[in-house]
Parts: sequence; C-alpha cells; structure tokens
Amino acid sequence: MRVKKETLLLLACFIWLAAGFNILRIGLLTYTNYITLFNICLSVIVFCIFWFMIFYKLTVKHTDRIQGYQEERHFFLKFFDKKSFLIMAFMMTLGISLRSFHLASDHFIAVFYTGLGSALFLAGIIFGKNYYKYKNSLQNTRN
Repeated sequence: MRVKKETLLLLACFIWLAAGFNILRIGLLTYTNYITLFNICLSVIVFCIFWFMIFYKLTVKHTDRIQGYQEERHFFLKFFDKKSFLIMAFMMTLGISLRSFHLASDHFIAVFYTGLGSALFLAGIIFGKNYYKYKNSLQNTRN
C-alpha cells in the first residue's frame, strides 16, 4: 500500500496520538491514589525530559525526512525509519513488561506514564500540525 508522502505525516499523527492517549490514560487512571503537588511536578519533569530531549527532535527529524522524499508515493510504514520502529518496539515491550510482571509500583506508573503519555500525545499533535502545514504549502504552490 503506497500513500502520498504527506499522508505519512498524517499516519504518524494518528499513531503517536493513539500511543500517547493510551499511555496517558493508564497513567491518569493509576494517578487517583497519588495526586500530590510533588507527583505532578515529577510528571512535568518526565514530560519535559521526553519532549525536549527526544520527541520534539524526533518530530522534526521525521517531518524533514518525509518532506524530503523525491517520490510522491511511499509504502505506508515509511512514516518511521527502522531505528524508530526498533525504539518503539523496545519501549512497548518494556512498558508492557513493567506492568505485566509488576516490576514497577503503581506510584511510578502514575507519575512516569502521565509524563511520557503527554509527551507522546504532543508529538502526535505536532505531526498533525506538520501535516496541515505541508498540505497547505502544497496547495499554495499549485495555485
């Protein structure tokens, strides 16, 4: 299945929104017993670390890569490169293992997942914004 390159940005948007929503939902559902100002600050710190050190840079890198493709249509999974798929698989495996084998406390899950999920969700929003900006720029060049 080949899609237009701007559609790759939209796919990235939906994937990141879905992942972020799911992780954030788990964090928030677990948070009910741990709501304190200190924990909220810890979640904000987790968010800032993941957003500024990883996910923001990733959105820029993948948006630039996708927009730089010369061909118009691409295999639908090319919204990520191989390295990013491996990182995603590792993160999913680690997250599922943490919860399934009770390797982390609910307190940790609440604080960490809320921060991480928020950063993932924001990455989805940025991919969506980049999709609309790119799509509009393509329409403006055609007119």
